Amino acid sequence: MLRVIVVMFLLMVGIHLNAQELQCAVQVVSPSVQGSNKKVFETLQKAIMEFMNNQNWTSDVFKAEERIDCNIMINITEMVSVDEFKGSIQIQARRPVYNSSYYTVLFNHQDVDLNFKYVEFEPLIFNPNAFDSNLVGVLAYYAYIILGMDYDSFSPNGGTEYFQKAEQIVNQAQGSSYSAWKSFESQRNRYWLTENILNEYHRPLRQCVYSYHRKGLDMMNDKPEEGRAEILKSLEDLKKVYRQRPGSFFMQVFFTAKSDELVKIFEESFSMEKSKVIEVLQEVDPGNSKKYEKLSSN
Repeated sequence: MLRVIVVMFLLMVGIHLNAQELQCAVQVVSPSVQGSNKKVFETLQKAIMEFMNNQNWTSDVFKAEERIDCNIMINITEMVSVDEFKGSIQIQARRPVYNSSYYTVLFNHQDVDLNFKYVEFEPLIFNPNAFDSNLVGVLAYYAYIILGMDYDSFSPNGGTEYFQKAEQIVNQAQGSSYSAWKSFESQRNRYWLTENILNEYHRPLRQCVYSYHRKGLDMMNDKPEEGRAEILKSLEDLKKVYRQRPGSFFMQVFFTAKSDELVKIFEESFSMEKSKVIEVLQEVDPGNSKKYEKLSSN
């Protein structure tokens, strides 16, 4: 009987470990902070890494090789007190492209408004029903954004559940004194990112995320011409979004991750397709027009 109990326990532990979804590398830097007592940042880095990687964010079971590859870099610019810090957080997530060794960036975003309290060796605990810590809230928010982007890339609107969980954190944060959670503070903050993603007018962009990755990139190793055609088709649908909401936050976030990759994808294209993709991209992503102009000279 004891052996059966032990085996069942090990099986349960194995399932629990495999359920973790993120493979997150974390770096905490503080070049602007003076003083020698920086060991707290090493402790913080370890705590964040354990929090992101050991938390179960979904009810799905992930194998070790299926975990989502992501990176977080926190740059501490000010030590307000012994336990209060200001800085920025850079988040990047990527996923493998089918039948290749290539990884495509899903999300690459810098949040410049990070203010939090942290006591060294204090555990980071996520309570989905309450906003107890701004640091935990920000980390959980971006964990759900990463999950949402990943799931959207594999099935149409597949990440809705996780974007809604990120939005729930935004709602819980409304009563806090911390910034970057409220609609009136900025048009480029955490509130507006989830608002944009879940708003109906951005549905074509979320469809683009799916078609771009699943019908486009995942086909390109075997059928590069067909894959490129699907990517161009998905980009053309973004004209509707741009004409309704020019310069929307979610659109900018998408092209921050994809602009360089798009140039590489269409470098090998034929001239008519290049002309078409340049025309589309210069309309929907005018901020990166100079990048796309390079396609005409290749």
